[in-house]
This record gives sequence, structure tokens and C-alpha cells, in this order.
Amino acid sequence: MASSLSRIPMFTANRSTRQQPLTPSSTLPTTRRVSRFRCSAGQTGFFTRLGRLIKEKAKSDVDKLFSGFSKTRDNLAVIDELLLYWNLADTDRVLDELEEALLVSDFGPKITFKIVDSLKEDILSGKLKSGSEIKDALKKFVLDLLTSKAPKTELQLGFRKPAVIMIVGVNGGGKTTSLGKLANRLKKEGAKILLAAGDTFRAAASDQLEVWAERTGCEIITAEKANAKASSVISQAVKKGKDEGYDIVLCDTSGRLHTNYSLMEDLIACKKAVSKVVAGAPNEILLVLDGTTGLNMLPQAREFNEVVGITGLVLTKLDGSARGGCVVSVVDELGIPVKFVGVGEGVEDLQPFDAETFVNAIFS
Repeated sequence: MASSLSRIPMFTANRSTRQQPLTPSSTLPTTRRVSRFRCSAGQTGFFTRLGRLIKEKAKSDVDKLFSGFSKTRDNLAVIDELLLYWNLADTDRVLDELEEALLVSDFGPKITFKIVDSLKEDILSGKLKSGSEIKDALKKFVLDLLTSKAPKTELQLGFRKPAVIMIVGVNGGGKTTSLGKLANRLKKEGAKILLAAGDTFRAAASDQLEVWAERTGCEIITAEKANAKASSVISQAVKKGKDEGYDIVLCDTSGRLHTNYSLMEDLIACKKAVSKVVAGAPNEILLVLDGTTGLNMLPQAREFNEVVGITGLVLTKLDGSARGGCVVSVVDELGIPVKFVGVGEGVEDLQPFDAETFVNAIFS
């Protein structure tokens, strides 16, 4: 198969100049070479440093995260009013209204009741004696939950190149867009990135990812024929990444309903195909969830996790009608870390998730 790659047609960033394949009947993926660049990212420990850089970047992007969770913050602002003139006699009424505010923000019944019961116990035992102490205890409870149940929010890319990241999720959740934004972020940190257009069920998906390839200056592997097997496209991409010294291969996959088991089985095939090329890969399987669906995202996450083993979550569309408490509910129920959140439409608006920054953003 390696020798066949030499026949793969190369494309420029201008789609109108696309060359014709030397073997038109071939079903091998094609490569669009958007740009060439040198990358000094091959030294030992690069992935460790990359994870640290992205983590530090999250803390420097506080303003964007604050604006992304503005609606959640507005919903929770009532907590400050409730606690401003709190006294022991009003405890039950105040906690009832606090409970309602958390539910409206999609914290979910289970985690909301945990929070309120914990606060009530500490108030009645005399541990919390003022509104400010109650607010601090609330923030600490949420932060401790996020950091204890899913502490590894940075990308875990191992030590072998190329690292492989599979992006999965249902159609319409922002899967391909999130992949493009992630490619942009990783490349800016010095990684050599290859994109794999593994969404072979939706014709427009490949075109959409090619636009992102051009926009970010990354190379991309696409299927030559419609209805090509996603596992074949992704396998070829990972082989190319391995042979040509790429640092990270980002693999898009076909969007599917989590209840469609035949399509979900295709994800298993993709995962197996990757592991045959690079032992231990994929390093990350990131599930993209639409934040506007609130707690309805949980059934999706359960099914995808059961089928392919999700290693991290990307919550998108947290810039409009979304209620940020869903972040806490997902982590509480599934114990899967949130690794990125989408807080806007811009290319820079896929933000690394940092629990402390998040808590400050919604309870400021």
C-alpha cells in the first residue's frame, strides 16, 4: 500500500486547479497539500510540552470563556442576591431558590441536590456563617467535583508519533468545525498536522474539512470516491502520518445517531484500523456535544462511550442559549473530562477547558 501512495494526486489550495488522478478508478484517498512548512516538533517530550502549552493558554483566555458563559452567569446571578442578606432563619427559602437557579442552568437534579444538601449540612453545623462563605463553598464543591472525577483535561497524546485523535459525534453538533479549530490551535503550537476526511457518508463534510485545511495550512487526506469506507481513508491518513513524520493526525468521522447501531459499528472499524497502523492509537477519542441540548446530551455520551470508549468531551455552542451547568452534569455522571469548549464562531473560539477558570466564569 505504501508504494501506491506515490500515485496519489496532489492538490494546491486553489480548488479549480485540482489535477486528475493518474488512476481514475482507484479508491485510494487523495491528498490536498495546502502548504508545506518546517516543524521542529519531533524532539522528546513534545507532546508533554504541547499539553502544558494548551493548558496555560486556557488560563490566558479567561475573557473569552467569561463571555461564552454569560447566559449561565446571568442565570446564577440570583445567587448573589439571595446570599447578600442571608440569615439562618431564611436558610430553607434561600436554598430552595438556589436549587431552582442551578436547575435552570442545567446542573441536573442529581448534582443540584448534592450541592444543596451539602450546603445545608454545613450551614446547620455552623461551618458556614455568612453569604460569602456559602458562595465560596458552592464554588469549591463544583470545582472539587470537576477536578476529582475528571482531572486530565489536557490532551493525552502518548509518546509515539503520530498521535491520533478521532473526532466523533452526531451530525449538526459542530464536529467538523471543532476539528478544524483544534487543528488551528495545535498547529499554532508547532505541531505538524494531517487531517483525515473520514466522514464519507456526507459529501459536504469532505469539502467543509478541505476549507479548514486551507484556512489552517494543514494537509488533508480525502476519499477519491463517494461511499468509500471511512476506515480505509483514516487508515491511509495514519500511514501517511507515520511514514512522513507528522506529529498529529486528526480524523473526522461520519456523524450518526447514537441509536443507530450499524453506523456505530463503523466507528469500531475506524478505531481498529488506526490501531493496526500505530500501536496504542487512537490516543484520544473526542466526543463533540452540542451545548444547546443541555442534559439531552447525556444519552448520546453514554452510547458513544459504551461503543468506542470516549476519552474526552468537546462541548460546542456555549455562546448562545446554552446553559453551562451541563458541563458539571456530564462530568459528574460519566467521569469523562471536558477537554475543549466552543464559545463562539471564530477560529480561536475553541477554548481548552480549565475547571478553575470555568467555575470563576459561571459564578463570578
